[in-house]
Amino acid sequence: PTIKQSYNIEYGTRNMEIQNDAILDGEKILIVDDLLATGGTAIASASLVEKLGGAVVGFVFIICLNYLEGMNKLRNHGYNVNCIMEYY
Repeated sequence: PTIKQSYNIEYGTRNMEIQNDAILDGEKILIVDDLLATGGTAIASASLVEKLGGAVVGFVFIICLNYLEGMNKLRNHGYNVNCIMEYY
């Protein structure tokens, strides 16, 4: 069984899923992704981790498109965000 989280993209809605037993209660999770744009996918992934009882300790991205405000969105939710390359 899985749990599902919906999130918005530019032209519609997508869903992501995670298995119910993928994360232990209280487990600390660092989310790593290749690209941060608007932050929608990142917020959805954090929501799934937290629904399973995990604690998101932060995000690491290879590329951040800062002009799309995703980093600000994540930081406004209280998350630590690190990027290897940033584009303004």
